[in-house]
Amino acid sequence: MSSVVRHAGRGMAPVAGVLLIAITVVLAGGVATAALDGPSATVPPSAVLSLSATDDRIAIDHRGGDPIDVADVTVRVRVDGEPLDEQPPVPFFSAAGFRPGPTGPFNAASDDAWRVGDTATFRVAGTNDPTLEPGRTVAVEITADGQPIASLETVVEAG
Repeated sequence: MSSVVRHAGRGMAPVAGVLLIAITVVLAGGVATAALDGPSATVPPSAVLSLSATDDRIAIDHRGGDPIDVADVTVRVRVDGEPLDEQPPVPFFSAAGFRPGPTGPFNAASDDAWRVGDTATFRVAGTNDPTLEPGRTVAVEITADGQPIASLETVVEAG
């Protein structure tokens, strides 16, 4: 009996294995680089806020937690589930749909930081729709750099 030894097929397995390992290492390095160079997740400030509404005035009290950089804040107001036609730009002094001169950190002339004990107020003009009227529900969503800080709701009271 003669035995035939074939070596041609066996030499490919180690080469293919080394090649697969090299591809895996290169891909893993690319994923790690992308993960480390990608945008870092920012943590929004943690704050305890409360909402009140009387006639055309909305007030938001900062009751506890981190200071909030007003330059990063977006405020969205809904009345009975409908968004105001004109949303408050923050900070501002005079803006379409609002009476001039908000108070506290929403006023453009105030400090950029909204701190514990500060109350931000603004008055919705009668030209903004829907209007604030006693008995209506007002919901306010506050975000910083697109991250939610608070969702508040109250009923408008007569002044």
